Amino acid sequence: MNQYRLFVTKTMANFPNALWRNWEYSEVSMFLNTLTPKFYVALTGTSSLISGLILIFEWWYFRKYGTSFIEQVSVSHLRPLLGGVDNNSPNNSNTSNGDSDSNRQSVSECKVWRNPLNLFRGAEYNRYTWVTGREPLTYYDMNLSAQDHQTFFTCDTDHLRPADAIMQKAWRERNPQARISAAHEALELNECATAYILLAEEEATTIVEAEKLFKQALKAGEGCYRRSQQLQHHGAQYEAQHRRDTNVLVYIKRRLAMCARKLGRTREAVKMMRDLMKEFPLLSMFNIHENLLEALLELQAYADVQAVLAKYDDISLPKSATICYTAALLKARAVSDKFSPEAASRRGLSTAEMNAVEAIHRAVEFNPHVPKYLLEMKSLILPPEHILKRGDSEAIAYAFFHLQHWKRVEGALNLLHCTWEGTFRMIPYPLEKGHLFYPYPICTETADRELLPSFHEVSVYPKKELPFFILFTAGLCSFTAMLALLTHQFPELMGVFAKAFLSTLFAPLNFVMEKVESILPSSLWHQLTRI
Repeated sequence: MNQYRLFVTKTMANFPNALWRNWEYSEVSMFLNTLTPKFYVALTGTSSLISGLILIFEWWYFRKYGTSFIEQVSVSHLRPLLGGVDNNSPNNSNTSNGDSDSNRQSVSECKVWRNPLNLFRGAEYNRYTWVTGREPLTYYDMNLSAQDHQTFFTCDTDHLRPADAIMQKAWRERNPQARISAAHEALELNECATAYILLAEEEATTIVEAEKLFKQALKAGEGCYRRSQQLQHHGAQYEAQHRRDTNVLVYIKRRLAMCARKLGRTREAVKMMRDLMKEFPLLSMFNIHENLLEALLELQAYADVQAVLAKYDDISLPKSATICYTAALLKARAVSDKFSPEAASRRGLSTAEMNAVEAIHRAVEFNPHVPKYLLEMKSLILPPEHILKRGDSEAIAYAFFHLQHWKRVEGALNLLHCTWEGTFRMIPYPLEKGHLFYPYPICTETADRELLPSFHEVSVYPKKELPFFILFTAGLCSFTAMLALLTHQFPELMGVFAKAFLSTLFAPLNFVMEKVESILPSSLWHQLTRI
């Protein structure tokens, strides 16, 4: 009798569990049976649409900013919440001296420099805008130029002279017409050199007009320079004024030399540049030697080019694409006319050919963007007013003026075409370790996107792989779209497949539930099911 009661009690205790499990199975089965093929088509189609929209947004964001939006949000916002390590924390600031030096060098190489061969706004940039309707200069680039003008052409004593006070405000003005009007107003008061500079740069529509205005600026600037030179030792204010007048005079003479070069008076331009470098040898910020190199190449005075390189291609001096690629051009010139890749592969490279190839590899390592422009694999645009060394902006500025010099040397472009890609085998990890230079800076793409117009496709090195989330969303979109198409074409077969898939998906859950039921006491499980 007691055994019968115990059996009845256990049976009644387990009855709710079995009843609940059977009810759960029946509900799931009923839900799956009520789903029609239209539901599966709508489900997979909606999933495909959503993943496709995410894919389009991710692709647009990657093309514009060079990174994945999802990854950026994860790193910037989710990682700190999950206790991620901050690379800028004091605990991680103990780096070796070599790493610190490398970081400092990378920061200096990411500095934006004034383009020594920058064009004239009125006579060249504005003419491009009138013809094409496109703006060749970005706001960021023009803002940097405004800062340069305020640094070079103004000083603390400008408020004491009415014309200079007007020009001090004009350089800060964003509206071009307002700047031009202010320059004319300053000239009504006095012969102001900086007012002539502004008119030559922005109002003159031809190089001839700009040259006339610069000559007037030179006459006014020389007078101011002589007066301030006599008073420079009378106090800090006079010294600052003399420094400003020196910058103005050097700028005028350099632009006059560039006008002569553009108008075909190349020998006159070379003489003006040489005299300017002798008169002001310490003003290396203008990089006048790069203007001189380009003019000498136009004259095909290769011995003089080599002499300039011997002075400026020094390990202690900052490099540029002009220095590195001009050195490569001179060495390629000695062997390029007789160079043949087939003959070189049979007999090997001679000493002169090896020197030329090494010079090309050196130049390509410094700026890997240049060869595509020289080989005309990528279209050129007008160079910006500022460049980033080792970046795409510097490559455009160099190729824009020096492509003709490479074409003039017979076989030079052929030698470049055969050898430039070999550089990348020497530096397989350019962001971590360089060969002849410091590792390639990682900031060039961001700065170049600010310097170059939006219609130009920025060259990126090293080429970035597609982020994981773009590949993931592309696969998800394709997979769900394929499911939607198959469900629409074969509704019954896909319905059977979906039910079998869901049953298989819920099988581990059912197995776990059975194990939990066997482990937990029946009374506790009964209370949980009631809840």
